[in-house]
Amino acid sequence: MKVNERIKNRRVELGLSVDQLAEKLGINRATIYRYESEDISKLPASILQPLAAALRTTPHYLMGWEEKPQPPTVTEDVVELPVIGDLAAGYDRIACEHWTGETVIVPSSYLKGRNKNDFIVLCVKGDSMYPMYQNDDKVLILKQDCVPRSGAVGAIIYKDELSTLKKVEYGEGWVKLLPVNPMYTPIEITGEDLAHFKVIGIPRLLIREINE
Repeated sequence: MKVNERIKNRRVELGLSVDQLAEKLGINRATIYRYESEDISKLPASILQPLAAALRTTPHYLMGWEEKPQPPTVTEDVVELPVIGDLAAGYDRIACEHWTGETVIVPSSYLKGRNKNDFIVLCVKGDSMYPMYQNDDKVLILKQDCVPRSGAVGAIIYKDELSTLKKVEYGEGWVKLLPVNPMYTPIEITGEDLAHFKVIGIPRLLIREINE
């Protein structure tokens, strides 16, 4: 089996969409399609380990050096982070930090060497980003003031006090907040309203409980 076939087959086995895998890795979907469709002899060293971790396997399996998709070694090196508030997957929800005592535990490797204070964990409320993000998902957010590219997902404050999780498209003099769920309409921000808009971070890890 070729490298690209192993990547695609493993993604499908885990039930991940191309967008979900791209989001985990912080790259665009076109790059994932390229990895899955081309006859790749080797992957960039910088992406091989994160890709294997996202696919719950090993670099050796992806490269064809072993035949079974062995899971990576379970680590005890973890950090505990508080869930400090809610993040609307709709609109018109006031941003408010409120810690109820809930925490999540994540492997330190997901911090990519950064200090844990560079991250916050928020709870998604609403379904405008379904199926990419669902109600009550916990999301590890890397704090930064811009999205990496137009069309990427960001945690947003707009109108100074409203928070939301949306795809962010931008151009000269405008920003659009785009839901994934077609039942919701985009919001365009222009003019003076841009002064009341800011990015607070980008999602780096999705934590979802499965209800049986």
